[in-house]
Amino acid sequence: MEELWGQACAELEKTVGPNNFNHWIKPLRLTSVDEGVARFASPTRFVSDWVNRHFAKDIIGELNRIEPSVERVRFDVAPQGVTARVRTAAQAPATQFRANGPAVSPAAPEMRQSAKADLCAPLDPRFTFENFVVGKPNELAHAAARRVAEGGPVGFNPLFLYGGVGLGKTHLMHAIAHDYQQRHPAAQVLYLSAEQFMYRFVQALRESTIMDFKGMFRNVNMLMVDDVQFIAGKDSTQEEFFHTFNALVDQGKQIVISADRAPAEIKGLEERIKSRLGCGLIVDLHPTTYELRLGILQSKTEAFRDQHPDLEIGAGVLEFLAHRITNNVRVLEGALQRLFAHASLLRREITLEVAQECLADILRTNDRKISIDDIQRKVAEHYNIKLADMMGPKRARNVARPRQIAMYLSKQLTSRSLPEIGRRFGGRDHTTIMHGVRKIEELAGEDHGLAEDIAMLKRLLEA
Repeated sequence: MEELWGQACAELEKTVGPNNFNHWIKPLRLTSVDEGVARFASPTRFVSDWVNRHFAKDIIGELNRIEPSVERVRFDVAPQGVTARVRTAAQAPATQFRANGPAVSPAAPEMRQSAKADLCAPLDPRFTFENFVVGKPNELAHAAARRVAEGGPVGFNPLFLYGGVGLGKTHLMHAIAHDYQQRHPAAQVLYLSAEQFMYRFVQALRESTIMDFKGMFRNVNMLMVDDVQFIAGKDSTQEEFFHTFNALVDQGKQIVISADRAPAEIKGLEERIKSRLGCGLIVDLHPTTYELRLGILQSKTEAFRDQHPDLEIGAGVLEFLAHRITNNVRVLEGALQRLFAHASLLRREITLEVAQECLADILRTNDRKISIDDIQRKVAEHYNIKLADMMGPKRARNVARPRQIAMYLSKQLTSRSLPEIGRRFGGRDHTTIMHGVRKIEELAGEDHGLAEDIAMLKRLLEA
């Protein structure tokens, strides 16, 4: 079994990548091949289910290449300590393979040692601290993530990262996991999305394995949950998340969480969870600046040029992209990758004209104008007032202040003149609009909460 599995693993590592291999395939042990079924010992049901869903076809393909009788795989959860580390074919002892029986020679002593199952979901090898471009909008988040990755007493728990799409939350989460595991190889990191957390919880309830679930999530050194806003409104999942959170904090284990907005802004999230999250460090990844976007483009270009020295990019192309694609770093990087492919396949220099032609669809999308109607709807929804109140005469503070914020955002995010904005707010005079804009500018400088509200509304409108 060991020789067969060792040969298969040598190819599987190339097929699924080193990260996926180490996290998911390495903890498995091939125990038998009988009547076309390859049986594996797996450390946990979680690992069994994940491998079965994501890598079963790859495993069957590699085993079938060596032993044509293999048609299916089956995973059995082995008692703790049964699974062993798997070595490549070059490292595995030369044992005789028998399709219906165990290997002839016993495993080496080190092979009998238990291998702690790494339950971390697959991490992107590109998302490291070395590949993260730091600028003013994300420097605090980067510094906090670096500190958490070092391990040891941190001084804040959890670390809560939030911000709009494509601002680097997931990159920092993966970077923390990568760095922490390199510094602490024996430690166990569990990184997953809130949706996966809910899926595991529901499955545990359905299969009456809730104690296994609790043990799996409460015996890690670091728990990382992405997009925690997903569990908002899901009462049972929130209940279990709350108890898991408390158990880990009480043990001094680090928790890192990300979301698209601050805890207080997540509707449907229980107040006790919001309170718990607020006890840690909450860091906002602000929208990117022109300088940061240009830095990201320059970094990606240098990395690509290392592999393709003949790459030629005309003057002003990167500056043009940084200026035109402003709301999402993923879109920005995707645009650059498209230009790289264009230049590589057609062997053309990337000039400004080529960039405009090749990225016409992306540039048109990013030219979408934010309307005053969009602003009024979003502000009314955020402050839970009627849309009609934006244009109406009410002067109560709970209506007047949101109206002034909408006026301010209309001035900031649209090219409309003050008289035009006034007409869209119930025919108000341009001096009224000017007063509202100035009032919000003054208050935002003094009221941190208001400044956060405005920044979040901008992100939502620009997304």
